[in-house]
Amino acid sequence: MNQVRARDRRDGILDAALRVFARAGYHLASVDEIAREARTSKGGIYFHFPSKERLFLLLLDRAAAQLRARVETAIAAAPDPVAKIEAALGAVLDAFASHRDLARLFLVEGVAAGQPIRQRLRALHDEFTSLIRDQLDDAVAAGAIAPIDTALVAQAWFGALNEVVTAWSHAEPPASLREAYWTLRRLFLRGVGLDPERSSEQP
Repeated sequence: MNQVRARDRRDGILDAALRVFARAGYHLASVDEIAREARTSKGGIYFHFPSKERLFLLLLDRAAAQLRARVETAIAAAPDPVAKIEAALGAVLDAFASHRDLARLFLVEGVAAGQPIRQRLRALHDEFTSLIRDQLDDAVAAGAIAPIDTALVAQAWFGALNEVVTAWSHAEPPASLREAYWTLRRLFLRGVGLDPERSSEQP
């Protein structure tokens, strides 16, 4: 199998695994079911991934990299520190709104999985909290917001985002996650002393 075919097959298995984990949950999802979804054999799964846990971890890493790239692109295009914060918030909610399976994988199934997966999720949460803190630090340095405990604010913001998206991922039928952007934006901006009525191009 050449490298392109191997990569395509590997990506196809990851896509199938995402659907199965989101549908059945981590513990109930079987390698047999993932193989059927990916239209390959059980041996074909193990050729690329040594275990179900390793498959889940790689799926998490792939999803996190895609989300991080989306957020960083939105931040880079925003004109000022506060707009970058708003852009990051809009990009996260838009990404999850477009991929409910991704939200369930990140925020529901991973929490119920084993210790290695929970540790990886904790590291990813810390990574995204640091990304929020960096934007807040830049806003403080630019004088856009008053000095504040940016580490604590970033933790609070990530926690609020986590709760809102988790509740949305459980809801049947789900409300519009994009509409939650405006409520969260008002909450977050007021929390750092900014006027929530300032102009915004998000989402």
